[in-house]
Amino acid sequence: MKWIENNIGDLKGKTIIVTGGNSGLGYESSRLYTKYGATVILASRKESRGTKALNQIKQEFPKGNIELMLLDLGSKNSIEQFVANFKQKYNQLDILLNNAGIMAPPYESTTDGFESQIGVNYLGHFYLTGLLFPIIKKTKNARIINISSIAHRFGQIDLNTFVYQKENAYNKSKAYAQSKIANIFFTKELARRIEAHHLDTLVLSAHPGISRTNLFGPTSKFNLMMLISQNQYKGCLPGIRASIDPNAKSGEYYGPRGLFSFKGFPKKEHLKNWLIIRRFLQHFGNKVKSFFSLILKYKSDITTILI
Repeated sequence: MKWIENNIGDLKGKTIIVTGGNSGLGYESSRLYTKYGATVILASRKESRGTKALNQIKQEFPKGNIELMLLDLGSKNSIEQFVANFKQKYNQLDILLNNAGIMAPPYESTTDGFESQIGVNYLGHFYLTGLLFPIIKKTKNARIINISSIAHRFGQIDLNTFVYQKENAYNKSKAYAQSKIANIFFTKELARRIEAHHLDTLVLSAHPGISRTNLFGPTSKFNLMMLISQNQYKGCLPGIRASIDPNAKSGEYYGPRGLFSFKGFPKKEHLKNWLIIRRFLQHFGNKVKSFFSLILKYKSDITTILI
């Protein structure tokens, strides 16, 4: 049975943060959460783009409860200010959708000096989640959803290049894949730790298959991308499902059910058959050598549960 929008149900009383909510999957997710009654915080790096997205959603759902908060995941200070602003207004967080991301840009560094893809896609969300966790764990049955990518299949963590410091060492596709693999590892390890402390918070990851979002830029309707991809509305559904599926288990991975998971309605994917060393963020404010303290290994195989 397909999991479609009609499965979402009433979200009144839920407070949800969507990073990168101004465009692409984040916009569609913010739109659907608002449509079904949630209180939505649309997090956007640029005020102009965030305001435009906010106004579009408000125009479609005039009674919706949605607001804009500025967030630059490439800046430690911006993340801290965002969390402070959120805590001033809210005392619960039911769903944190870590969606914002950049893909394969020319080399550039974040405000704090990290290669931009690992800095925004992974480190920024790691730090944001950590700062929000005290309020998350106090919210009954809260969920943290980390949006990954099928690009995780085409790379692996290289500890020598995980955080690029020099432009001449930069491989944009490799950096993107590593950032998305790291999101999955973060999901699995955080889920394990939360379960060990007997908390009811769930942590899951999801990917949109190949979706036509602003990450890809303009495409011709006749090219290969149009044949193997889906629109951003369908692309957001795995993340939405992961955030509300009553049968979800912490650590699970959701993606489209179509061929190679490129497109289609959501299914569950269990990551297995991989053995990769991974390290996690220790302290966001110091140099790279202070960022990683924990080395863990996992081994399993790939199983798909169709819905």
